[in-house]
Amino acid sequence: MIENDPQILLAMVAKALNELHLPYLVTGGMSVTLWGRPRFTADIDVVLGAEPNDLHALAQALRQMGNQIYLDEDAMREAYTSEGEFNVVDGKSGMKVDFWIVRQADPFSASQLARRVGKRIAGETVYFSSPEDLILSKLRWHRRAPSERQLDDVKSVVAVSGAGLDHNYLREWAQKLGVEDLLEKAMAEAKR
Repeated sequence: MIENDPQILLAMVAKALNELHLPYLVTGGMSVTLWGRPRFTADIDVVLGAEPNDLHALAQALRQMGNQIYLDEDAMREAYTSEGEFNVVDGKSGMKVDFWIVRQADPFSASQLARRVGKRIAGETVYFSSPEDLILSKLRWHRRAPSERQLDDVKSVVAVSGAGLDHNYLREWAQKLGVEDLLEKAMAEAKR
């Protein structure tokens, strides 16, 4: 049974992923709350490094979280093929987990997964995006589909975590990802 606390659902999902030894990291609003200013988020966003033969075991592990867990294994396989998203919904609480499957052969995805940061949440180790990778992925999303929410999140993380950020890593990857102009602008605005 999952309570209406997103941290409980997050810990249960992390436990399933940890037990399967699948590389993942939490991103989106939950990571922004960790590295920046707290903000409301209606879902849990997870970047997942998985292979096709991992998906059935993952579906089984997620279903074991409760009898009102809804997921579609066909959507999981399609997400792998398209490097897209599949969703898991807890029908009891109405909370949703969005899983974004990435190929670990992609250099940025590999770097993100290698640099993830473990934090204890509700008794479980949960891996989060590093603040630098969160900034870079939000800028990349903004480049693809402009959104003030993405830029506000970046400025929030820079404002709160700025002194501890690895600026060399940020600049190197911003150039590789084609978001260096957005990074410079966001960093300047966050200092105001």
